[in-house]
Amino acid sequence: MDREHDIELSICKKFKKVIWNRFIMGIKEYKLIKEGDKIAVCISGGKDSMLMAKCIQRLQRYSDVPFEAEYLVMDPGYNPRNRQKIEENAALLGVPIKIFESTIFDAVADIKDSPCYLCARMRRGYLYSHAKAMGCNKIALGHHFDDVIETILMGMLYGAQVQTMMPKLHSSNFEGMELIRPLYMVKEADIIAWQNYNKLEFIQCACRFTESYTDYENGGSNSKRQEMKKLISYYRNINPNVDINIFRSVENVNLDTIISYHKGNNYTHFLDNY
Repeated sequence: MDREHDIELSICKKFKKVIWNRFIMGIKEYKLIKEGDKIAVCISGGKDSMLMAKCIQRLQRYSDVPFEAEYLVMDPGYNPRNRQKIEENAALLGVPIKIFESTIFDAVADIKDSPCYLCARMRRGYLYSHAKAMGCNKIALGHHFDDVIETILMGMLYGAQVQTMMPKLHSSNFEGMELIRPLYMVKEADIIAWQNYNKLEFIQCACRFTESYTDYENGGSNSKRQEMKKLISYYRNINPNVDINIFRSVENVNLDTIISYHKGNNYTHFLDNY
């Protein structure tokens, strides 16, 4: 119990400025949680979702805005040691998880084209469905600030588009459901620092392609997202503000200097009104 208390306290004491304050900033700035919400806090077993769970747990305890939270773990086919690691960490952190099972890993095991994309879509669908059945109106995912700026760069460099990972989204397939990202303003380096300070070990990606339960720093990957991480790290050494500049670029879009843009299926070209 003492260790659980110390770990939670570190979020709002030692890491108050970089984690707790940024967590609260994101909640308020983007109006992520409202009175009466029932939120399914989706836990994958990694450092990000576990930290998110502790932040929401503390917020629920002290917030003036009453809301409910369910701490939901989907087992898509983890091997026994990864599932055990999730259960052990939840017990250590005092997070009352509810686990349900699916067969997603089996379903995508033989998919050669974009298995990770398909897996992510299927996982989200299962989470929405299960959360809605529990009476929740929102699901919370553990994406952080670095995920956001990596998405912006990947969209530009590999998708030929300007887009970002939004702080919240209405579900297009589950009426009345919403997705929120409470760690939207929290940087990954600070999450890793919190993890290391408390000597915590979380699973990384536990799928069949990268089966491991080592921490994120040691996990490694050759994915495009890892490529973006290296690129951002390189430019952070040149300009420490490069990450916030990337983020601000999608907050400060000047449509007078954009060749074309679209909202839904409505496209606008600068020559239309030249």
